[in-house]
Amino acid sequence: MEKITDKVAALPPDSNYFSLEFFPPKTAMGFANLRDRLERMARGLRPLFVNVTWGAGGSTAQKSLELAEICQRELGLTTCLHLTCTNMSRRLLDKTLEDAKVLGIRNILALRGDPPRAAEYHDENDPEPTDDEEFSWAADLVRYIKKNHGDYFCIGVAAYPEGHADQSHPREQSLEHDLPYLVDKVQAGADFIMTQLFFDIDAYDHFENTLRNHPSGAFKDVMIIPGLMPIQSYQMIKRTTKLSHAKIPPALMARLDAVKGDDEKVKMEGVAIISEMIEKIKEIKSRTPGQPRGFHFYTLNLEKAVAFIAERTNLIPPGTPEDDESAILPDFPQLMINGSSVPSHSVRGISTRKGSIGSDPRDRVIVANHRPSHPDYEASPSEAGLLAEPLNSRANTLAISEGEGVLGREATWDDFPNGRWGDARSPAYGQIDGYGVSLHVTVPQALQMWGSPKTTEDINNIFIRHLKQEVSAIPWSEEEFNAETEAIRDNLIRLNSKGWWSLASQPAVNGLRSNDGTFGWGPQNGFVFQKAFVEFFIPSADWRVLEAKLKQPDMNDVVCFYATNAAGDFVSTDTVNFRARMAVGAESSEGAVDHKPHEPSTNAVTWGVFPGKEILTPTIIEEVSFRAWSEEAFGIWSEWAKIYPKGSDTEKLLEGLKEDLWLVNVIHHDYVEKDGLWELLFQ
Repeated sequence: MEKITDKVAALPPDSNYFSLEFFPPKTAMGFANLRDRLERMARGLRPLFVNVTWGAGGSTAQKSLELAEICQRELGLTTCLHLTCTNMSRRLLDKTLEDAKVLGIRNILALRGDPPRAAEYHDENDPEPTDDEEFSWAADLVRYIKKNHGDYFCIGVAAYPEGHADQSHPREQSLEHDLPYLVDKVQAGADFIMTQLFFDIDAYDHFENTLRNHPSGAFKDVMIIPGLMPIQSYQMIKRTTKLSHAKIPPALMARLDAVKGDDEKVKMEGVAIISEMIEKIKEIKSRTPGQPRGFHFYTLNLEKAVAFIAERTNLIPPGTPEDDESAILPDFPQLMINGSSVPSHSVRGISTRKGSIGSDPRDRVIVANHRPSHPDYEASPSEAGLLAEPLNSRANTLAISEGEGVLGREATWDDFPNGRWGDARSPAYGQIDGYGVSLHVTVPQALQMWGSPKTTEDINNIFIRHLKQEVSAIPWSEEEFNAETEAIRDNLIRLNSKGWWSLASQPAVNGLRSNDGTFGWGPQNGFVFQKAFVEFFIPSADWRVLEAKLKQPDMNDVVCFYATNAAGDFVSTDTVNFRARMAVGAESSEGAVDHKPHEPSTNAVTWGVFPGKEILTPTIIEEVSFRAWSEEAFGIWSEWAKIYPKGSDTEKLLEGLKEDLWLVNVIHHDYVEKDGLWELLFQ
């Protein structure tokens, strides 16, 4: 039973189930680490199915299918593949559906995607659609799949409990305005509805009640699965709710505001909030008795918060005896000592020997004279004689996902992601949505904010107006103005006036208290530090001058820089130093030359020191993450250009800038000298 509807129908009446959503990581290391995380969550949590997201316009097509294959084929998880239809070639759409069949995927979440672009941006090689195959709405995709694949796929569609905010309606966000479109999707053949995230229980109650009692009768028996997003951090949830237009009730926001300076407390308060919401949703669902109750979690590729919520709300299905044993191990021959066999336990008929607690999860030192001060590395004589529980039992796997013990800390090492400034090895690295390159605003909003620039001076003005808070967003950032930027606002305005357009920056900070109103973060009684950095687009002619300055030998211990262009040319402090070493080696007759590739450096640009904790480094800049972000950053120039007529002055300006500019990030190591970075750039 690989169809979601069949799996739900087989559940006992009034039982609970849940699903998990993942997006394709932006880096190869993140992808490898997500594979291990998925395996843990599949074993410890046992979701009924998983969702794999799809980038707007098919931008993540290959990675999405690779991730779906891991879930469906390697891990045996029933998989639902997201699929958008606007701004995507018909050939890619047809190929994706055929690839899904080959992988054994029977479930599709049919989505519209970004608003359709003007006709001149359509793929010239794509076959012309017939009148009944034009894709403008998700209902068109549902009809297309049904027409071409019959009932092979179980098809889900999206809904917004508070209404979809795209400014296509005068009220901007209205459930009543959405209803005809949702009716159309269900009547076109959708099998279930999955909601966008929400935090307002009253809004969801009104949503489900409205659907169940709709005069069309379209929603009487259709599955409605509420979508919930665990609160991973304060800034992340603020950004998410802004993008999704999901409202956080004042009482809930007050709870988060009270702990916003401590990420651990925010996460645990978030666990409590989502757990309370689930219990209230269960009450709402009880009005239609007999139907299993489903919950969908937007995991953001993280595991700890979801594991806590699922266990706290009793969503994890009961296990079998096999689940409580370790996984299948090789059939080792039974150990014989002096002619007698060593006692063993059987796992599904396979003879294995339990280790002692002193070797689980790693070998520990046996200390005889005192109580172990480091239980992860030491054991008392009495503990050393106890048999350990199977390390990979379902209970232990769940504990690891919740961050318990050494293995738990290793598994959840990236539990506090910091968007594109986090560790590129994390599956959660990058912006939180995972949906590919996008402006994150509607075309009317973009035109209202940015107009139709004709010259580079017009671009200068957009960036400067953003710094002066006269424009709420630029194409590369829709986030609210950061208070700490006030300390360097004048320098940033000066930089942008030169035509060096800044995307990100921070001032130097030397040991301020963690409760500082502007720069503070983390637990109380700590101290925080920052290196100054700035990231900006720069014309190629200006870059050649700045590059020569940054490459000077006396700059080596002062700054670190990374730079690339749309063509993929890349240079950094690391590559410069490597070439210098090679040149010296080539001129020297003594010793062999080290021909190993350059070792990319990692720059912690924000760190904190707190009582009883290791030094925390939430913000880092290094080559892998910079390269991953640069692809998106240059892609946004094209996304911006496509809101204007093809061949127009504005479209040609933006595409021309994309081809000429370099993206540069300069980090100044002297965090004591607050003006060092700016003096360097303005010399």
